Amino acid sequence: MSFQDPATLVMSGIIDLHHGIFFYMIIVITLVSWMLFSVIRDFGYNMYITKSSGVETALKSRNLFNFTKNITHGEVIEIVWTITPSLVLVGIAVPSFALLYTLDELMEPTLTLKSIGHQWYWSYEYSDFDNGGINFDSYMVSEGDLPFGRLRLLEVDRKVWLPIDTHIRVIITAVDVLHSWAVPSLGVKMDAVPGRLNQIGLFINREGLFYGQCSEICGVNHGFMPICVKAVSPNLFNGWLNFNLNK
Repeated sequence: MSFQDPATLVMSGIIDLHHGIFFYMIIVITLVSWMLFSVIRDFGYNMYITKSSGVETALKSRNLFNFTKNITHGEVIEIVWTITPSLVLVGIAVPSFALLYTLDELMEPTLTLKSIGHQWYWSYEYSDFDNGGINFDSYMVSEGDLPFGRLRLLEVDRKVWLPIDTHIRVIITAVDVLHSWAVPSLGVKMDAVPGRLNQIGLFINREGLFYGQCSEICGVNHGFMPICVKAVSPNLFNGWLNFNLNK
């Protein structure tokens, strides 16, 4: 019923699509429920009992006092309730296809991040740079070591730093079993498949901390491999990048 605040245009599109479909879904549910109620009411039977020669007989009579009593069949109504759902599906399909196209569209990336799923943690690689790039593992912070005010089961020891207003390519894979790299605020959910590279584009439009989790049941500690993305300004990201490349 609710979404996290979007940080990408893709997530904003997903939310808008959901709200639009949900609005029309309420109209359809209301209309169909009213029709079902009318049919049950208008075509039901009223029971009454008569006595004839001392024998009680239960009889049934149709309720003939409602406006749908004469609607039993008809070509027009058959056409209407066949075409109307088709038009509804077309109305849903057009914006859905536009959003799917947006999800698949990948601009020339300025930065590439490789995310590798393990049982049960994530590894990250920034491999576009000299000196071997930046490589690190990201583990969940245990509850006993969690600083006051931080989020339980979502905080990690090393966050993923990414710049805002930058076209980013995220390459996602795994080394053991199926995982899934999912960050709701960024509109990202991509399977990490061993031996396969999947990719998705990101263009983050605001700074902040964005949390996610593995969304593929990957074993006993599936719920303990969170994702934390820290989106910062390009200048701050460059400072973090130079610090890690030179240390």
